[in-house]
Amino acid sequence: MQVTQLVLNEKTNFLTLSFADNFSQSLSYEFMRVYSPNEQTPQKGQAKAPVSHKKMVKLLAIEPLAKHGFRMNFDDQHSAIYSAQLLQEYAHNKARLWQEYIDALAHTGHSREAMIDITQIQ
Repeated sequence: MQVTQLVLNEKTNFLTLSFADNFSQSLSYEFMRVYSPNEQTPQKGQAKAPVSHKKMVKLLAIEPLAKHGFRMNFDDQHSAIYSAQLLQEYAHNKARLWQEYIDALAHTGHSREAMIDITQIQ
């Protein structure tokens, strides 16, 4: 399924995905970061701990990469390539995936919260 539009909303920290079939879904930057394709590969013989402390993460930029998908760059220096197929899977399975993430955090004792308080001075 072809991605037709990506919209970053910096006020709400959500990415809205629109597809060729007119389906649209908003995913938080945190969701996109913790479900990064780079984070989903378990190490040999070990269960991978969930990515934690990403509640405040920002999605800084999205770069289209032709047939490969989109490179997403986050403010924690992480970047990953998300295929259109993966984005569609995330959009259609948002509720289940988010609950699995919350359950994994609870099971391992990890947290969504940032490890330090950050205050922006204006």
